[in-house]
Amino acid sequence: MSTENQPFQLKNIYSRPFLEEVAAALTTTYPAFNTADFLQYVFGEEWPALELKQRIRHISHGLRRTLPPAYPDAVAILTRTVERMVAQEGERLTFTWTIFPDFVEVFGVENPDVSIPALEILTQLSSAEFAVRPYLLHYPERMYAQMLAWAKHPSPMVRRLATEGFRPRLPWGMGIPALKKNPSHAIPVLELLKNDPAETVRRSVANHLNDISKDHVDLALDLANAWWGHTPETDWVVRHACRGLLKKGNPQALRLFGFDAAQIGTQISDFNCNPTVCIGAVFHFSFNVLHTGAAPVSVRLEYAIDYITSTGKTSHKVFKISELKLAPEQTVTVAKHQRFTDFTTRKHYAGPHKIDILINGVVQASLGFEVLEGR
Repeated sequence: MSTENQPFQLKNIYSRPFLEEVAAALTTTYPAFNTADFLQYVFGEEWPALELKQRIRHISHGLRRTLPPAYPDAVAILTRTVERMVAQEGERLTFTWTIFPDFVEVFGVENPDVSIPALEILTQLSSAEFAVRPYLLHYPERMYAQMLAWAKHPSPMVRRLATEGFRPRLPWGMGIPALKKNPSHAIPVLELLKNDPAETVRRSVANHLNDISKDHVDLALDLANAWWGHTPETDWVVRHACRGLLKKGNPQALRLFGFDAAQIGTQISDFNCNPTVCIGAVFHFSFNVLHTGAAPVSVRLEYAIDYITSTGKTSHKVFKISELKLAPEQTVTVAKHQRFTDFTTRKHYAGPHKIDILINGVVQASLGFEVLEGR
């Protein structure tokens, strides 16, 4: 069967050419590395059926079979390889090489004195944010101190690990219940890094604070208020961190950015939408926003759709349209569309749906429409 028109699958980044590159890099450090045995194991009968994370773990087991049997010796080869690559090409945030931190995650938890320093090196090529999670689980006090030390590291990739690996709700990462319950251990790290010179570190701080806001709203808002208004970089962190609270219409978060939840003097008119849309097609809607107040007003425009789920319940999804300043008597016309195409994170189901228009977190107009099976 031809694969010419099939969509690319992320798991296929672990191709034979890439793993030959990995083997070549290891051979430079460790000439006894058996490339043929490594590739034969990795591309065994089970390989085609393995998904992305399964392939990463499978490659880690291939490395364990091929590197020296003593764990410290094996890790030393990995770290020397990464040090050489970083010296030649600079630090990188490359997902493919996460197979090295994964090796430490799988085989090194019982040897923290070797593994933790290794993660500091390996993360400079491919983030160790997932690999560090079991160490936080097994050695919390030691790792809390380590994260704070890493936050002061000269490498931006190590500083990023200090906040990204510390996230209470890291996507794809092992859960750390203690961090969800009490994120206060990470606050000194976030304070150190909120105005970091590296954009990738600041983005991680924002995502971390957004995680905290899902379980500890008051703590997240206290930090957001304390950080706001000092530098453009930190303001960006705060705004990105509060995106979840803004979508939920949290009044305190809205006020922080100048949006009055009472949205005095704004009205929605001429709201129209397609009465029906087929799964796989595009849903169109439009409306006018009229400001009748005597003074300019800051407006955050959003729309929300109540999707039917597989259980027949509804899932409320909010989408940002824009943020703008309206002058007295100003009218703005908005025309938007939403695709009802199935994809990985959302599947559509036929039945009655609803669309809301929100101004500063408050629903101002609603319309119903019907989703039909695709034709």
